[in-house]
Amino acid sequence: MDDLVKQALAKWPNVPHCYGWLGLDARGHWRMRDQQAQQQQLPGEKIVHAALLGFINRNYAQDERGCWFFQNGPQRVYVNLEATPYIARSDPQHGFVLQTGAPLEQFEQVYWCDDGTLILRHADIVAQVDDRDLSQVLDALHVDGQPASNDALQDWLEWHQGSLTLLHAGKHIAVQPLDYDAAPSLFDFVQLPQADTDED
Repeated sequence: MDDLVKQALAKWPNVPHCYGWLGLDARGHWRMRDQQAQQQQLPGEKIVHAALLGFINRNYAQDERGCWFFQNGPQRVYVNLEATPYIARSDPQHGFVLQTGAPLEQFEQVYWCDDGTLILRHADIVAQVDDRDLSQVLDALHVDGQPASNDALQDWLEWHQGSLTLLHAGKHIAVQPLDYDAAPSLFDFVQLPQADTDED
């Protein structure tokens, strides 16, 4: 967290939280959601200003409820998540990079969801893979130690036949099936944060 943000928090500790105005889409884009976007349930305008993106990425965190927010000075701006709290993109140097710019060079768990999405987990980081990068990930899948053919992959997706692994950094990591709708409860995050009744 930026030092200026810490100073603002100390100076104004009781600024009301903000909900609904910031979103993170499934491709890792931060989106500003004005009143019209909120009323019409639209994703909002993509934020492209480099300094603002850097500020959001450096001050992105979660609270004790599993709600994610951007600490904007003394105010918490809660984030509507289209997918998971992080989005991972393939990267030739690090393997994967998060939407914050941080590398995701290692992860312990891989989940293949029933809707075709892939989720990676490393400690507290839960990251859905950008759908545009899935084709590259498919090349690293193995069934029973062999590169996954279309037929073998289809058998695993339908019947979970064989052992599906993802080869990453020289290691075979087991791929687990997952009901996508169960991801928020399994990983303890809230996609659409709401104000508590005791908040101002």
